[in-house]
Amino acid sequence: MPGRLHVVATPIGNLGDLSPRALETLRAVAVVAAEDTRHTRQLLAAFGATAKLVALHEHNEAEQCAQLIARMMRGEVVALVSDAGTPLISDPGFRLVRAARAAGITVSPVPGACAAIAALSVAGLASDRFVFEGFLPSKSSARRERLQAVVHEARTLIFYESSHRILDSLRDMAAVFGAQRPAVVARELTKHFETVLDGSLETLVARIEADSDQQRGEFVVIVEGAPESDSGAELALGRRIFTALRTHLPPSQAARLAAEISGAPRKALYRDAPPE
Repeated sequence: MPGRLHVVATPIGNLGDLSPRALETLRAVAVVAAEDTRHTRQLLAAFGATAKLVALHEHNEAEQCAQLIARMMRGEVVALVSDAGTPLISDPGFRLVRAARAAGITVSPVPGACAAIAALSVAGLASDRFVFEGFLPSKSSARRERLQAVVHEARTLIFYESSHRILDSLRDMAAVFGAQRPAVVARELTKHFETVLDGSLETLVARIEADSDQQRGEFVVIVEGAPESDSGAELALGRRIFTALRTHLPPSQAARLAAEISGAPRKALYRDAPPE
């Protein structure tokens, strides 16, 4: 009989984040596929787990999948972990999970900590509907383009960010979303220096600029969604302009001009275009 793949959430900071079931799983499996084996070796050692470690990261995932699937087809049980939190959430593992399911191997979640959900739970922003955007591009031009694509998104937006880009990302968010858009910056969650700051994007930029300690660590940025009424009105106007321009221009060009005039998202307008 084939083995099994467990997708195991590990601590995002405090070792106490590890659930009893996750600990039991890590102690029982034959192999742990880890994003960084050095990091995971320390975690396993702290809890007395002795499973064989195999590196699985963005640069070798395609190659390692075949070997791990072969192990599980021989009956071995494998645990997939990332450096912190729930695997696959801006971390490697998707290819392995997909390949395991395609091979008929049972894939079982061992849930636990996730930085995005932990931050959302304490943000005080709407949590009934949200969008996870992960890490933004490193270059400002590409970052602003990505932010512009969600500027009218009415659901709460969740981003991950690193210490060396946090200020630049917040400045770009203020420029694209508006300086007064409410947001929350959650830093070093469940760790000793955990902080959760809230306010307008403009205020958050100023607070973090003024305190170098707030520029260290790992960040989750949560931004309030656009008002539904505003985004709906802009989209309706954009569609009317797009319809008028379509009679004279190709759909892509008509969508771009209609988006510039109305403020509606270009992709939404282009998606509405009937087939030629």
